[in-house]
Amino acid sequence: MKAALSTAHGGTSRKEGSKNGHAAENARRGIRHTKSSAHSNDGRSKKHPWLNRRYGGILLRHWLILGGTALAALCVGGWFLVRREVPDFRPSHQFAVKDPAFFSAAHAAADPVPLGGNRVTVLRNGDGTFPQMLQAITEARRTINFEAFIFHSGHVADQFIEKLVARARSGVEVRVLLDGVGSGSSLKNSDVRRLEEGGCKFAYFHPTRALRLDRLNRRTHRRVMVIDGRVGFTGGVAFSDEWQGNADAPDHWRDLHCKVEGPAVAKLQAAFQQHWLGATGEILASPSHFPVLEPAGKLQAQVISSTEFSVAALPLIQAVAIASAEKSISITNPYCTPTEGQVYLLNEAVKRGVRVRMMLPGKHNDQPWTKAAGRGCYGDLLKGGVEIYEYEPTMIHCKTMVIDGLFSIIGTSNLDARSAAINEEIDLTIYDEDFAKQMDEIFEGDIKQSRRYRLENFEKRGLWERLTEWLVLPFQSQL
Repeated sequence: MKAALSTAHGGTSRKEGSKNGHAAENARRGIRHTKSSAHSNDGRSKKHPWLNRRYGGILLRHWLILGGTALAALCVGGWFLVRREVPDFRPSHQFAVKDPAFFSAAHAAADPVPLGGNRVTVLRNGDGTFPQMLQAITEARRTINFEAFIFHSGHVADQFIEKLVARARSGVEVRVLLDGVGSGSSLKNSDVRRLEEGGCKFAYFHPTRALRLDRLNRRTHRRVMVIDGRVGFTGGVAFSDEWQGNADAPDHWRDLHCKVEGPAVAKLQAAFQQHWLGATGEILASPSHFPVLEPAGKLQAQVISSTEFSVAALPLIQAVAIASAEKSISITNPYCTPTEGQVYLLNEAVKRGVRVRMMLPGKHNDQPWTKAAGRGCYGDLLKGGVEIYEYEPTMIHCKTMVIDGLFSIIGTSNLDARSAAINEEIDLTIYDEDFAKQMDEIFEGDIKQSRRYRLENFEKRGLWERLTEWLVLPFQSQL
């Protein structure tokens, strides 16, 4: 009996001992596991003990997380929120384009006084533009001021660099201002050195390496060249090999540029001066930059420069011009994402009996996402009676509008939110029947090489097109 009790007690003792042993073992394992977890969670802190220092009662690593989050918020805010004001202006039809009061009313947000005595020569494509500009550089005697959004290393750039350096070495003051985003990534450092070592003054507008993150999204989209303060060039043509040729192949783009002579040249020079001063601090206030300009022709014109933190002038000019139309509106634009207000004004013009035609890129398009952003409004335009055409031979990059065969706009602005609210643009408005007739003839020639896009095309568009239209909605303000 005792033996049995002893055995039972011993067994119980062994079980309890076993339990206690297991508990102790588990406890030891638990402790080891906790240490392992702590080591895993705080491994970085042990490797970098300075992250555990406290400042104001908060660990340094937490301060870094907060700082990174704040910096990201600033970047996003600067990207999406820093912009010009673009009023949703929908004027009624109060007067016609032919009305003497039209020009001043349309330019109320810019300069309402037309500049007379100008000559504007329309230059077509690279073959019609580059030789004229290169010849003007060769003939420069005192100053050359050159600004561009796109200046990419290649055959076209080599031609301009060679000519600019040659004039700089002969004693001409040469200044070159390029956009930090549009040109920076595709312009070789060796080409920049060629310009600088050749005697040209060079600067980037809003360099991407600068600390002003709020400026990163605000680019100069302008194309301006002024020779001796007397001859100017502006328009859609950029300085890259895509603009070679005569729109005679898919990789030779269709575009228009202008050679300007007369008082309007001073406005082009002032626009360059504005950006050059901001980029370098140098003021160009001398007769070699701003000579007395005699009349060179009979055109009434005005130069419209968009600048940061101002009201967008060109969309207001377009709104008044569309609302004043009585016969025709012809629009050519490569990146077209009209606002609800612009769609409304165009449809109202159709109701008045105005023929409204828009020529846009077809299958040759270097910015398909921008096209997707604009395509969403095609339905409302087509239902309202607006005619849409897609240019077929190559990418069409012209940025023009002609109203009633009398008022023309040509320049760098696209019919999109970025040009209206963010980019620094420059456009030329001309109030002249003969000039508008020439622009209309160019438009008609391009229409013959375009395909009509009808409402049934829009309604039968594929799933991918509909999906991309939806995907770009949050980013329309940037396209």
